[in-house]
Amino acid sequence: MVNRKGIQVVHLNKKGTKTIQGDDTKKLLNYIDGEWCESSSGKFVDVLNPANGKILGEVTQSTDEDVNRAVQAAKKAQKEWRLVPAPERAEYLYTIAALLKERKEELSQILTSEMGKVIDEARGEVQEAIDMAYYMAGEGRRLFGDTVPSELRNKFAMSVRVPIGVAGLITPWNFPIAIASWKSFPALVSGNAVVWKPATETPIIAYEFAKIFEEAGLPKGLLNLVNGSGREVGNAMVEHPDIDLISFTGSNEVGSAINARAGELLKRTSLEMGGKNAVIVLDDADLDLAVDGILWGAFGTSGQRCTATSRIIVHQDAKEALETKLVERIGELSLGDGANEKVKVGPVINRSALGKIHEYVKIGLEEGATLLAGGSMVTDSGLVTGNFYAPTIFTNATVDMRIAQEEIFGPVVSIIPVNSLEEAIEVNNSVEFGLSSSIFTSDVNLAFQAMRDLDTGIVYINAGTTGAEIHLPFGGTKGTGNGHRDSGVAALDVYTEWKSVYVDYSGKLQRAQIDNY
Repeated sequence: MVNRKGIQVVHLNKKGTKTIQGDDTKKLLNYIDGEWCESSSGKFVDVLNPANGKILGEVTQSTDEDVNRAVQAAKKAQKEWRLVPAPERAEYLYTIAALLKERKEELSQILTSEMGKVIDEARGEVQEAIDMAYYMAGEGRRLFGDTVPSELRNKFAMSVRVPIGVAGLITPWNFPIAIASWKSFPALVSGNAVVWKPATETPIIAYEFAKIFEEAGLPKGLLNLVNGSGREVGNAMVEHPDIDLISFTGSNEVGSAINARAGELLKRTSLEMGGKNAVIVLDDADLDLAVDGILWGAFGTSGQRCTATSRIIVHQDAKEALETKLVERIGELSLGDGANEKVKVGPVINRSALGKIHEYVKIGLEEGATLLAGGSMVTDSGLVTGNFYAPTIFTNATVDMRIAQEEIFGPVVSIIPVNSLEEAIEVNNSVEFGLSSSIFTSDVNLAFQAMRDLDTGIVYINAGTTGAEIHLPFGGTKGTGNGHRDSGVAALDVYTEWKSVYVDYSGKLQRAQIDNY
């Protein structure tokens, strides 16, 4: 791990988290009740750089015993934290924002080495965490409720937000600091405590993020980092009676299982579970702009985004010209280690993901789609030890093909021809997901029709399917989630309960809906 000057970084903390220079292994520990500690299992697994397979460190693998310790610490800390005025709680977020800003380049380099995305994208992700810290800190002086007139004389009526208690956060590896910020900041400013399970693939950035909370002076027990697998740690969090809500970003399979079990336990869940996002290109579109949006949406983060462009729904009259431009431009995309400023497409996260992507390419060919570009693992000189897949485009796909229905989570996009906007919207809405969609057109009337009829939580006009801003709600419809949203004021609805308060100063019993009619 290196800092912004390319120097090996050594971190020490009050409990001596084991970090060693040179080729030795960095031991990544849990952070529970303000202390850095190994898990009760004593087990560690390797953390690998997906660009070259090198071991970056070892992360502790926790058990339900560790989860229970974290939850008890969070529960105890939250009792006091909820009484701290929200503007005072927000001051910690302002400090965290400043620390993130100060260390943006160092954190970006760590993120790239651990997750693989190109360095510009890593910088953008860290900036998103900075923006979220400042934005949610501002909620410390808002957290708006409603003050409304009572229907009775001499009576006051209002509603206020109150914290839920202990929030269990389960975050993915593809945006390991941005999504952690989307969840932890609104949780904390609302008066909750947090138990956080980051992805096993990206524990170093989680460690650095937790260190920033620690350095900012956040009282112990309010943020607890518990590393480990979903099978062990995630399940223990869902089952724990003192975790009041689970906020999860990940696969449909896991999210659906969480939701089913949490429903039995009457536990709140906020789920964001992916997408099968489409760019619609009409025959009046600016094709060069559309190509820019498609390439960024499909191959940024190597297609490993829930908002990634995985379908291109193009009007038949623009199809040939669009394909020509895409094939020409895709040949200009350079693959390699994301730390190289010239690289445009980094590796996918691991060998398992590489194999899954290639299986979907085989399925596409078997289904009868035509391969325009890519379609293979890349093992050129210098890339053989990494997890690289060539940016891939299929054409002449049909709406019923698996490559047009299922989330691949890699650099693979399918072109589906249509003959009208109405058909394009129907194709867009035909999948089980509803996260993001996009349309390129110069006709404002058609744009507004699409805005109305596209069944997704996010709609872009003349832009790709990615690029959410933190002050608007993030999430989708249908299989993408369960109605809650990350980001924006809507995120507060995940981490707060509504309390209605009535103050009767009439000095007598007044019966609403009875005495006033």
